Amino acid sequence: MSKKEDIVMSWSGGKDSSYALYQILKEGQYNVKYLLTNIFKPNKRVSMHGVPEKLIELQAKHIGMPLKKMYIEEKTHDDYNTKMKALMLEFKAEGINKVAFGDIFLEDLKTYREQKLTEVDMQGLFPLWKKNTTDLANEFITNKFKTHICSIDTSKIPTELVGIDYSIDFLNQLPDIVDPCGENGEFHSFCYDGPIFTAAVPFRQKGIVEKTYQHEGKDYVYLFSDLVVT
Repeated sequence: MSKKEDIVMSWSGGKDSSYALYQILKEGQYNVKYLLTNIFKPNKRVSMHGVPEKLIELQAKHIGMPLKKMYIEEKTHDDYNTKMKALMLEFKAEGINKVAFGDIFLEDLKTYREQKLTEVDMQGLFPLWKKNTTDLANEFITNKFKTHICSIDTSKIPTELVGIDYSIDFLNQLPDIVDPCGENGEFHSFCYDGPIFTAAVPFRQKGIVEKTYQHEGKDYVYLFSDLVVT
């Protein structure tokens, strides 16, 4: 029996990366050698998810895979690209040639990832690519994944939907314009239990935090569920 090819899984801690990992493990073609997470160093959190580094570490522990962390000190493309390229070259030196992502339909993001990987002679894997997001949402819930809605864009999502679990009830309350997987950035999630975990990740919500971001001269207000380890 031939040895499985080692790959890296890009890991946000949310439902899409969790379900992409689930699909990879179920298919059995690859060995996921590392989970790779980007942490914003000043606050030690996953940027748009707002999930603390310690909870991402616990996720990896309960999945049973080594976690590689890339610390970003400035929220700029140059900082990200420089550090990511250096890290990809480290993986390449270990004989790893592929990175898996949980992207579903954002063409520009997929193209960007593939272009950057090509620069270091690596390839991307996209297990969820072009799958129907309504079907994916229902499959995710049916397969008994448990996920906490950790951030929302208040211009698109009712404020009462932050800090609750991703469920059929949650999906039924989403406005029609919102993708059921939040693929356009409408909401982000923290996956804490399911078939890829040996045990549930222990956490609690400490409160709700509001933050305003500017993009192209416009203000966007996000609500974050402030999560801590229990």
